[in-house]
Amino acid sequence: MRDRAETVTRMLLAKGAGLIVVACNSASAAALHTLRHLFPGIPFVGMEPAVKPAAEQTARGIIGILATNATFQGELYASVVDRHAAGVRIVDQACPGLATAVERGESGTVHAMLETYLTPLLAAGIDTLVLGCTHYSLLTPAIEAIVGRNVAVIDPAPAVARQAVRMLDGAIRSGARTEYVTTGDADRFARRILELSGKEIPVGFVDELERESGGVPWG
Repeated sequence: MRDRAETVTRMLLAKGAGLIVVACNSASAAALHTLRHLFPGIPFVGMEPAVKPAAEQTARGIIGILATNATFQGELYASVVDRHAAGVRIVDQACPGLATAVERGESGTVHAMLETYLTPLLAAGIDTLVLGCTHYSLLTPAIEAIVGRNVAVIDPAPAVARQAVRMLDGAIRSGARTEYVTTGDADRFARRILELSGKEIPVGFVDELERESGGVPWG
């Protein structure tokens, strides 16, 4: 994953990127430190599970975290918990296969997985749930329907977007364009964009990254 993140970063820099958001908890855990070392002149915004705001707002002191195994196994996650979770109980729930199902648009499978993964967290008595994977942001309404009104769902993605805007500090030029590329199925990705945004947007396929990664989502 670290090598793949470096490859993606070099591609983005070749396209003129002035700031890079590592919009994946697993990739941030595995590669963010290395990327900052390899590209010291480039600002990076990474993802980390929103343990701090969850710890600040929990009433019962029991917080659930939904994330991938890679995120839970990374030093970044352990560091965040050590720094911000004193006095609260953290209940981890890995979600194997969920990110892939989201990418494929398998709504029935996704809902069944959510029921499976959320049940033990609810049984543990959580009152706050952190979405520790950027794929899960798309599932917020479904997650909220399952956990109910008594569980606050925290998605760190909006805060990351605001941080990126602050770091750009007005540097976005008028007339800037948006380009979409993927290491997976470009047609399927374009269909997902259409479903989510209502816009038909061309998507490019990055072949050299596909050969390197096998098209497996980071999650």
